Amino acid sequence: MLEFILRRLFQGVLVVFGVTATVFVVTRLVGDPVALMLPLSATEAQRAAFAQQIGLDQPIATQFLRFVGDIATLDFGNSLWQRRPAIEVVFERLPNTLLLIAAGLGAAVMLSIPLGAVSALRPGGLVDRLTMSVGLLGLAMPQFWLGLVAIMIFAVTLRWLPTSGMGTAAHLVLPALTLALTPLARFTMMVRASMIDELNKPYVKTARAKGLGLTRILRVHTLRNILVPFLSISGWELIATLSGYTVVVETVFAWPGLGLTAVQAIQRGDLFLMQAIVFVIAFLIVLIGIALDILSKAVDPRMELN
Repeated sequence: MLEFILRRLFQGVLVVFGVTATVFVVTRLVGDPVALMLPLSATEAQRAAFAQQIGLDQPIATQFLRFVGDIATLDFGNSLWQRRPAIEVVFERLPNTLLLIAAGLGAAVMLSIPLGAVSALRPGGLVDRLTMSVGLLGLAMPQFWLGLVAIMIFAVTLRWLPTSGMGTAAHLVLPALTLALTPLARFTMMVRASMIDELNKPYVKTARAKGLGLTRILRVHTLRNILVPFLSISGWELIATLSGYTVVVETVFAWPGLGLTAVQAIQRGDLFLMQAIVFVIAFLIVLIGIALDILSKAVDPRMELN
């Protein structure tokens, strides 16, 4: 296990470095970073002075070596928009994103297991048809559209919840539910399919023949057997949410997290802040992948770690 963790950490370091280096290369070779970070009215003298100030007047190789050294100390320079260290802005906004993800995915996990189990017990029944219909609808609806509809209904028309921002628990409800719908649909379908497969296996029929109740079979055997695939899909859904879904939801609801900050950094041409955001997200994704493998091994010791 220790050898596996060390190997994955080494691979993770390479992945994080590769992703961040790719951002470095793309932002410097595709277009002019100075032109992006300065207003259109800036003169050539101002552009030259600014390029010298932030080191963009040096050769690409020199810039890259300096960039690698800065990564080692988490020094991404000052955010041009916030006028303070970029990594400080990231660490300030990161807890807001993690709170939103925890609320959204937490709700999806807690709802999907009972919904999927009930649907599996009566395939083709009313609950199953209703659950699958809602699930397909959740997969088909774009999150930005769902968010706007939720704002129109619950914030504008009914006036039950705030439209945007962050402050109270009520501000979290709409963005968390919007974020939860797509993972909820996938989780429920996965639990349903896995549960139907498990219920048709010989060990379940044997347990029923010995007089064990269905509730006990589900709790002790069936749910445990579907836990590993459920952990896998949950982990990848967490990665997808962290690296993409939150950008849409935070932008729609003006939630001050990393997703909204990334959009604002792009709009303002804040190169240094974008590099810091990409680095932190890549690092978190690597940690999630390692944790997912360790949890799966703990649940099912028979699983081989590669």
